[in-house]
Amino acid sequence: MYKVLVAALVLAVSSISTQAFSAGLEARIQLSSQTMTVTRHGRVIHTWPVSTARKGYVTPRGTWRPTRLHKMWRSRKYDNAPMPYSVFYHGGYAIHGTSAVKRLGSPASHGCVRLDTANAAAFYALVKQVGPGNTRIVVTN
Repeated sequence: MYKVLVAALVLAVSSISTQAFSAGLEARIQLSSQTMTVTRHGRVIHTWPVSTARKGYVTPRGTWRPTRLHKMWRSRKYDNAPMPYSVFYHGGYAIHGTSAVKRLGSPASHGCVRLDTANAAAFYALVKQVGPGNTRIVVTN
């Protein structure tokens, strides 16, 4: 009887954790294609062109949760450059809007993930809606 209860408990906990994330949000940035695919409830809702690190800079690969959000942020490191709708995920790295839309789809940044500002606003609103704890950011080759 004890083994059956333990097995049922393990099954229930794994089911809850899977359901909890499937109700979340994922932004998957693919460096090779310079795209960001946003999924919610496991379904693709957006695929956008991005710009990541140009030669001499790096966009770190890995998986993170957002650490902070700013409707408007200015880069202290790069001449007070505007970073609208910033979703920070790893130290000073963020997904944010840009006015350099002609460069989207090719590497052009100092390491952040640049989006068209309207798309950055939409992503920012989604993260606020579901919460940073229910959002995952994945950067892959």
